[in-house]
Amino acid sequence: MNDFSRQPTAVTVIEPPLVRILLLGVALAFLSLFLVVPLAAVFYEALRKGIGVYWAAITDPYALDAIRLTLLSAAFAVPLNMLFGVAAAWAIARFEFRGKSVLVTLIDLPFAVSPIIAGLIYVLLFGGQGWLGPWLVERDIKIIFAVPGIVLATIFVTVPFIARELIPLMQAQGSEEEEAALVLGASGWVTFWRITLPNIKWGLLYGVVLCTARALGEFGAVSVVSGHIRGLTNTLPLHVEILYNEYQFAAAFACASLLTLFALVILAIKTLIEHHTLQKRRPSAPGETA
Repeated sequence: MNDFSRQPTAVTVIEPPLVRILLLGVALAFLSLFLVVPLAAVFYEALRKGIGVYWAAITDPYALDAIRLTLLSAAFAVPLNMLFGVAAAWAIARFEFRGKSVLVTLIDLPFAVSPIIAGLIYVLLFGGQGWLGPWLVERDIKIIFAVPGIVLATIFVTVPFIARELIPLMQAQGSEEEEAALVLGASGWVTFWRITLPNIKWGLLYGVVLCTARALGEFGAVSVVSGHIRGLTNTLPLHVEILYNEYQFAAAFACASLLTLFALVILAIKTLIEHHTLQKRRPSAPGETA
């Protein structure tokens, strides 16, 4: 009686060369038409009138104020979302509690709600005629049409990115290492710094990169709560819109090119993190040292 191996064999599907060429051509054409060409057009229009005009546009006082406010809002939003994301992911991945599914749904809410609606929510809460408006006016606290409103709107639209990156990662890793550390006498704080954080650091960094990209480019929610006050509440995306509406096309594209450069730098960082993460997950070859 013959001994047949019952182990499954890997089946490699090889597409015909024509199909591969066709699929690759469609993908490249799509990327060129909708990504590469528009990005190239932004830089072409930004530099078309010369480097002098470009430099004058990006060093204009209003442009510098917009850049500072954009970076400031991201500087507040990203660390706060990082703290929330780690705490929420830890609670969801490690504990069972009533309302867990509700918390997960609320984290995803900014993905489903239009940024314009998010801005209107804050106007309803903190505006002069809003629910808390009279109380804030009495104490001379200004949120809407001021920097705090911009920061709040940015936080709202960027809430899911870090938490959503960490939740599946922490669920997949399990809690065995943390439980072992606690059994051996480590405190919760030491366990977090020595066990949890090293295990999630690349996922956390990836989420921070995505959160930063979203914060720098946010337009809809910020446009509702900012008031479009030049030099005070205009972020860089809003400044680009104002310049374009005033037919200052060279200046508008120059400032837009800065946003594009920010995006490309963030994309490069994101790619490096993905590459490093894949290298860490790749099984070591025989004789290869970690």
